[in-house]
Amino acid sequence: MQIPIVEIYEIINKEARKGGSLISALEEIQTRYRYLPREALILASERLDVPLSQAYAVATFYNAFSLKPKGKHCFQVCVGTACHVRGSPQVLDHIETKLGLKAGETSHDHMFSLETVNCLGACALGPIIVTNGEYSGQMNAKKSDTLLRRIFRAEGLDKNE
Repeated sequence: MQIPIVEIYEIINKEARKGGSLISALEEIQTRYRYLPREALILASERLDVPLSQAYAVATFYNAFSLKPKGKHCFQVCVGTACHVRGSPQVLDHIETKLGLKAGETSHDHMFSLETVNCLGACALGPIIVTNGEYSGQMNAKKSDTLLRRIFRAEGLDKNE
């Protein structure tokens, strides 16, 4: 994927003009590109006058940031204790099979990413999946199929039909 440097620079400049921080600039870039391109970290470092090592430290410290491109639809399966004892390993295995991905992977077309997280803070709803910011609780194989089917249909894909 070709990264438009001018666009990234505009995002960083906008944040710099309003007194924004490195984190806010990186958040904007992450939202736009679904990851932080190397070029973006270099430009942010230069424009915001922070060492490149600090930009990388921030980008790798926070789980919200990724240095690798993520899919348009990101599935986060909670594997924390409460979700685990309620069946999240089976839900994760089912989704891995349906998407053809292992946790931590992104599809070649950058349509889907699958991640595990240690806790989503909604233990009473476990097992829980967050997809595109939407929480789905008390998941099982059947409910995950419904979730996947809805996303596939929205994208015009015929998987799981």
